[in-house]
Amino acid sequence: MKLLRILLALALALAGAASLATAADEASRILEASDAVRNPDKPFRLRVTLTEYRDGRQTAQNGMDVFSRLLPGERQYANLVRFVAPERDLNKLMLKSGKDLWFYDPTSKAQVRIAPQQRLLGQVSNGDVVTTNWSQEYQAEIKGPEDILDGDRQTCKCMHLSLSAKVQEATYKRIDLWVNASHAPIKAYFHSESGHLLKTAFYRKYKPVLGSPRPTEMVIIDGLQPNWVTVMRFGDHAWFDVPDSWLRPEYLARVKVN
Repeated sequence: MKLLRILLALALALAGAASLATAADEASRILEASDAVRNPDKPFRLRVTLTEYRDGRQTAQNGMDVFSRLLPGERQYANLVRFVAPERDLNKLMLKSGKDLWFYDPTSKAQVRIAPQQRLLGQVSNGDVVTTNWSQEYQAEIKGPEDILDGDRQTCKCMHLSLSAKVQEATYKRIDLWVNASHAPIKAYFHSESGHLLKTAFYRKYKPVLGSPRPTEMVIIDGLQPNWVTVMRFGDHAWFDVPDSWLRPEYLARVKVN
């Protein structure tokens, strides 16, 4: 009888472990599908415009061209970001390749490492601008189906995922992400290391872009001051063969972007 109880407990434990593994695999699959909605799988470029608002008034604007390609043999992106506005920032560069993020100022010839968490404009951090596959940086857990209000204040049936950073270079330690039935991201909460809500983001204005419907706007609301809003707009998408040399820190001083 004792042996039977042991065998039964072992069977239940194995069944529970298998169930957890299945749930984890499904969460990873959903997150990978959501990455594919946000990001093309071939080298591309786009224009990102950041507009900051306080109490409904525009207070700042920034523009940049982002050149992205998957690293050889990996499922993560390398990015070169060229600043195009305002005038004082023209031709400054930011490079994300592997675990490192670099900034280059052609005026001072200074090249320095920077943190992805560092604020760029409004609620937008350096790590928000570069193309990233979250499935490579976060462990996903399914929290369950939920009805939420999207960025247009419409009810949307979504799956809620909880993402926990599994690599040091991840911009955020934890993200709550809601995706719809097509795995398109609809809403996200970004949290600090201590668990505080840093910002809320809504993914909006889906349009056919580079072969698939993708969000062309993100509305980002500060976690403490809801009247402080930054809008990220994505446009001028195009396939672009990003040169290998552009993705090397030692080449930044020689990058020429037409």
